[in-house]
Amino acid sequence: MENLYIYMLAALAFLAVADLVVGVSNDAVNFLNSAIGSKAVSFKTIMIVASIGVAVGAMTSSGMMEVARKGIFNPGEFMFNEIMVIFMAVMLTDILLLDFFNTMGLPTSTTVSIVFELLGASVAVALIKIYSDSSKSIIDLSNYINNEKAIEIILGILLSVVVAFTIGAIIQYVSRLLLSFKFEEKPDWYSAIFSGFAITSIMYFIIVKGLKNAAFIPPSAQAFLSTNPFTFIGISFLVFTVLSILAIKLFNARIYTLIIIIGTFALAVAFAGNDLVNFIGVPIAGYDSFQKWHEAFLTSGILPSQFRMDGLAGKVPTNSYLLLIAGLIMVLTLWFSSKAKAVVKTSVDLSRQDEVKERFEPNYLSRNIVRLTIGFNESINRILPNSYKSWSEKRFIKPKVVVKEQDKPAFDLVRAAVNLMVASVLISIATSMKLPLSTTYVTFMVAMGTSLADRAWGSESAVYRVAGVLNVIGGWFFTAFSAFVAAAVMAFILYHGGGYALSGLLVLAVVLLVRSYIAHRKSSKIMREEDQLEKAESSSTQGVIHESASNIANVIKRGNRIYTSAINGLAVQDLKLLKKNRRQIDKLSTEIDDLKDNIFYFIRNLDEPSVAASNFYINILGHLQDMTQSLDYISKASHKHINNNHKKLKFSQVKELKDLDSKLETLFTTTQTAFESRSFEQIGAVLETKTEMFNLVKDKIQKQVERTRSEESSPKNTTLYFSLLLETKDLLTAMMNLLEEYYQSHDSSVEPAKLISDQEE
Repeated sequence: MENLYIYMLAALAFLAVADLVVGVSNDAVNFLNSAIGSKAVSFKTIMIVASIGVAVGAMTSSGMMEVARKGIFNPGEFMFNEIMVIFMAVMLTDILLLDFFNTMGLPTSTTVSIVFELLGASVAVALIKIYSDSSKSIIDLSNYINNEKAIEIILGILLSVVVAFTIGAIIQYVSRLLLSFKFEEKPDWYSAIFSGFAITSIMYFIIVKGLKNAAFIPPSAQAFLSTNPFTFIGISFLVFTVLSILAIKLFNARIYTLIIIIGTFALAVAFAGNDLVNFIGVPIAGYDSFQKWHEAFLTSGILPSQFRMDGLAGKVPTNSYLLLIAGLIMVLTLWFSSKAKAVVKTSVDLSRQDEVKERFEPNYLSRNIVRLTIGFNESINRILPNSYKSWSEKRFIKPKVVVKEQDKPAFDLVRAAVNLMVASVLISIATSMKLPLSTTYVTFMVAMGTSLADRAWGSESAVYRVAGVLNVIGGWFFTAFSAFVAAAVMAFILYHGGGYALSGLLVLAVVLLVRSYIAHRKSSKIMREEDQLEKAESSSTQGVIHESASNIANVIKRGNRIYTSAINGLAVQDLKLLKKNRRQIDKLSTEIDDLKDNIFYFIRNLDEPSVAASNFYINILGHLQDMTQSLDYISKASHKHINNNHKKLKFSQVKELKDLDSKLETLFTTTQTAFESRSFEQIGAVLETKTEMFNLVKDKIQKQVERTRSEESSPKNTTLYFSLLLETKDLLTAMMNLLEEYYQSHDSSVEPAKLISDQEE
């Protein structure tokens, strides 16, 4: 019997480590998005600052079992064996749920997930106890569960979403009116006052939220902070304002960058210091429970099913070495987790100032919210005086800066500083009032509110951004619901299945995590593949010719592979190959659509006289799109034919298609080589084969006409074969048009022009 619980403790320890990894991957968005989005400092510097903050937060953590102390369930109503079932169910559910959201790249709340998992598992075990005792009814559930705390947490979540978004929008709007987008041109005292407010807010946050339970803070200092918060804030504001003006005057300090660094450190400290218990609190409580029962078992021989867990209602101290190990795991995860970067990317993209490839599709709700907001905005504008509207419009004019796409910040330093400042203040206030609050909810919704106020959600992107926010918010509430249900199911299985169920669920969890890791690594590898198409950034026709050459070579290479796979899949009726081929052409089509979406920004970067470059680039993209459309039809028609189990092609048809594929492969390979080596003179030799290739396709079509009249008996085969040949002809037409465009436009005597930013370097 004792061995079973030792195995459970070992499983809890393993799950604690795994939960730390997936938890940090999820919550990294809380303290990284503002610094990464603004590109205030290098990514390496951001990570070093965040790592120090996480380490400090872990070492100064209260080490208390927060969720047990808050009383989600009443431990005195449960026996030791039931408590262990609850804790195992919670940890198994938590790790799988957080990993699912990380894989999707969506931020969610570890606080909400752990709370609702505890609630779900304890409700399940309580119901089992109630229904096994005829003297009890469903009304007795309130004896096991602290209903008031659960309701308080739910209301706190709902309130934090609205308050964080609203306050973030208001503060950002006022900050932008005062500082504008040309904040660096303002007098130094503007920056000093803003810095005083921001750093005071952030430092108060560090002390109240991050270090409130640290042993090195004297009780007298804690008492002063509790009784005189406004005095502390006032003195801090004056001190930090004076220090800021001195730093600007004497050291020419970049004050907004300093605010962002301090804010990133503050949120990292608070995350590790307070949310650490979300990951290791349950395993530590499980270990403490085992110790209490084991002592009683050795002295009185009491069974696990007879030992009440009243002692768990108190504080559960944590070994300082465990905190250090947990902090180290968190720091390592921060550096090496690709899923953490995916979660951060979602938050940054939704608050980006410029247009980006939108990840979320608009829906009915997002369209109507945008429509109502536009109507409300127009009503407000009719009331406001023209002088104010004219003045405020000037504050939102963004300076034009020509930089490479990858070097563009998602938003400027002012918005990043406001994000950190407002999130710090709101979390500090909630902590001092002992209100339940999720740092994920607050930091994300503040970022969304500031992006709205900063007019980042323009008419071009609003429906997509709103849809994204709704998706994330919906994901939060899905977290609560799914955490409750999944933990309840896990608890039910563990309660009745015992050791066998524990072994099975652990194996299942490991398999799902490994599978998720492999799938995410595979998708990341595909995103990084060298065939990825690149956006043109040159400012002249000859520059675009050279830049686009790699894209052409990639399309030709991938098109050759797609065409050959379609023919091979048809020949041997390989449905799996054809299905994979469809995914490849879908990906290629999407990339070319992205290039077309970038035309607006490409044209804006052109030199004034170089209008010909835009015409050339647009024509090239048109030819590439024509090629992919033909390949798309060939791939999907082939897949549909085999998927519907139609009659396979005749040997003569397959032979002719193979012959055509062989000739096309030679053409594609020669063209690819010409573009990869930038030997555009070789294009002339390829163009000389144009008549030969079209005659070859024409000959295949004629042979099929003769077969249809004399021997062909399958309408589906005939339709497919003609479709493949006609689309091959269209593919050749698009390719030859592209080659002619290059051949006519290329001038080897002209050196390609570069971007302005390149010239400055």
